[in-house]
Amino acid sequence: MTPGRRRSTGARTLVVLALLWLTVLVAAPLIGSTSVSPAAAFEPGTTASTIVWQLRLPRVLLALLAGGALAVSGMGFQTLFRNDLAEPYTLGVAGGAALGAVLALHLTARWTADPGLFGFTVVAAASFAGALAATALVVGLALRRRGVETATLLLAGIAVSFSCSALILFIQYLSDSTQTFRMVRWMMGGLAVVGFREVLWLAPWVLAGAGVLGALRWDLNLLLTGEELAASRGVDLARLRLLILGASSLMVGALVAVTGPIGFVGLMVPHMLRRWAGSDHLYLTPACLLGGGIFLALCDLVARTVMAPAELPVGVLTALLGGPFFLWLLLSRRR
Repeated sequence: MTPGRRRSTGARTLVVLALLWLTVLVAAPLIGSTSVSPAAAFEPGTTASTIVWQLRLPRVLLALLAGGALAVSGMGFQTLFRNDLAEPYTLGVAGGAALGAVLALHLTARWTADPGLFGFTVVAAASFAGALAATALVVGLALRRRGVETATLLLAGIAVSFSCSALILFIQYLSDSTQTFRMVRWMMGGLAVVGFREVLWLAPWVLAGAGVLGALRWDLNLLLTGEELAASRGVDLARLRLLILGASSLMVGALVAVTGPIGFVGLMVPHMLRRWAGSDHLYLTPACLLGGGIFLALCDLVARTVMAPAELPVGVLTALLGGPFFLWLLLSRRR
């Protein structure tokens, strides 16, 4: 495919994704266990309008932001490690966030939505701190050893993730049944929110992180050819690693603090979009931001309607989809 045709394909893909993103934003809040008509949604003071504007619309916006953050982070990690199986949780960011959350649940005797640090609960603040601490361990390795290989960073992230999982199991063993249930439920991931507080808090993290990766698009394109060739073309590999790790991990850490861990979105969406938008990060980065949001919003729509009036945690649904996709990647790589 010629460069001009690739650009044309990437641009068309972005237009289609933008239209789908707007369609999901408008239509998804009207669909649920009880459907709401557009006219009823704009009647002030009614139950239908309260459901749409205070429950469903914030939830859809949160899904669009969260899915975009996960997909863009997955794209960055897959390009950095040149590994098809890399995703936002490879470096232990989710493990550190989960460890901080379960530690807060174990030490605090209450589960409340009352504002805590910076307007968020103690659990959310501890989750964000845990994500930053896990990222600092890996980034610290890169700062201490400038010549560290990318594969070593990947293994360090896996080691951090396993260590956090072991500590989580230990804390659950020390907790009572009520605390253990809360820990397990939080780790399933969910998008249920009331109002726009979480959305407004998460949006700057996502937009800033996606903006950093978008600004690095030329370096990311060169990195696809290999680290040695990229370095010969003037790419500062150490700086590029730190920027990708920092921007992606901050996005995922802020997200997990609000929603809990939601896996496999960062694995599946970038692979699917590379088939349509190509590998040029000029188009792939905004495509992942839009496509990841669409994917997670649709998954959440299914999760809150398939078992209505009960709701399936969206993290469970993405895991059910991601497991077979992961196996398919392994088999396709072997072939």
